[in-house]
Amino acid sequence: MLRWTVTFVILAIIAAIFGFGGIAAGAASIAKILFFIFLILVVISLFTGRKKI
Repeated sequence: MLRWTVTFVILAIIAAIFGFGGIAAGAASIAKILFFIFLILVVISLFTGRKKI
């Protein structure tokens, strides 16, 4: 998931450099959403993975 976030951030930067404002904004918003989903999944896995029997 983090790899997709980095991919969309790089795509947004490249699109912004070439002047594609709409594409850059779309890619940046997708990257932001994926990053927050990644953070939520990391927190959930930290709490559920630490259970001891």
